[in-house]
Amino acid sequence: MKYGFGIIGIGMIANFHAKAIESMEKGKLVACYSRSKEKAEKFAQQHNCKGYADLEAFLNDPELEIVTICTPSGAHLEPALKVAEAGKHAIIEKPLEITLERCDRIIHAFKERKLLLGGVFQSRFYEASRILKQAIENEKFGQLVLGDAYIKWFRSQEYYDEGGWKGTKALDGGGALMNQSIHAIDLLLWYMGDVESVQAYKGILGHERIEVEDTAVAAIHFKNGAMGVIEGSTAVYPGFLKRIEISGTKGSAILEEDHFNVWTFKEETPEDRRIREQFGEKSETEGGASDPGAINFTGHLRQFENFVMALEGKQPLAIDGEEAKKSVELILAIYRSAETGSLVKLQELG
Repeated sequence: MKYGFGIIGIGMIANFHAKAIESMEKGKLVACYSRSKEKAEKFAQQHNCKGYADLEAFLNDPELEIVTICTPSGAHLEPALKVAEAGKHAIIEKPLEITLERCDRIIHAFKERKLLLGGVFQSRFYEASRILKQAIENEKFGQLVLGDAYIKWFRSQEYYDEGGWKGTKALDGGGALMNQSIHAIDLLLWYMGDVESVQAYKGILGHERIEVEDTAVAAIHFKNGAMGVIEGSTAVYPGFLKRIEISGTKGSAILEEDHFNVWTFKEETPEDRRIREQFGEKSETEGGASDPGAINFTGHLRQFENFVMALEGKQPLAIDGEEAKKSVELILAIYRSAETGSLVKLQELG
């Protein structure tokens, strides 16, 4: 059985969704929606599906069962509520939404109707990412001491000038953190657990005519006692792969996109040597460091497959709405700290 997928919003990322769906064993792209009839028809021809410029007609398509939402960040709520009302399951691109209140409204709408809701964080599905998570769960690092995320990317001024919504508070909801660094921030939370408090700075250092930060730094205090740093920017030329550093009393690892620069432990095993050999090669993908289109769809494919397996009751859903909300909560805490100059405890955001 193949599940009928549809896509709302057919900008750049929608092409990666389409390719992932087309590669699924149990997925088939049946429809797409755009407010522009011309864009909908063009995308539909490219991906051999039905194109709609009428949202109600799209949602009433009898083949449609799962909808992926690829609209601008601050425009996820409205289509998500319509999808829930139509009784369809949904997978929403990062961030889930740009405020906690809007995130909660989405989560409630799907929970109320007993529909499945997922948030896209495809970096969790890279094999190296999952190996690192397993090592942490197995306490291979000993006591976790530091957890750091470095996202030194580059986006040109032209990137922000095109489309009319990038770099705006209303539709982007934030800048380098909310829309680029959020993948690494999600990984950091997945590895290190919940955050107690943050102290942060942010600014616009390399761009003009934007309302949101292109650079931010934050000192993090995790609930487990560990500390860390988040550095996020879209103003660093030429742009570098995102890097996660996990350090503990018995070992350390540095994950750069989908390979390890460092994988070393006090108690080494033959498996550690195999991991270094297999995942020590530099990634072939740019990971979006300087070009948002320079990613592959493998992570999306694995996440969509997990969603279908969860729908069938064969696997737990890896990233539900509550899980997808966590990175938004931390980013908003960082913004508040940077704007007030004060330490912000995450429980104060609730």
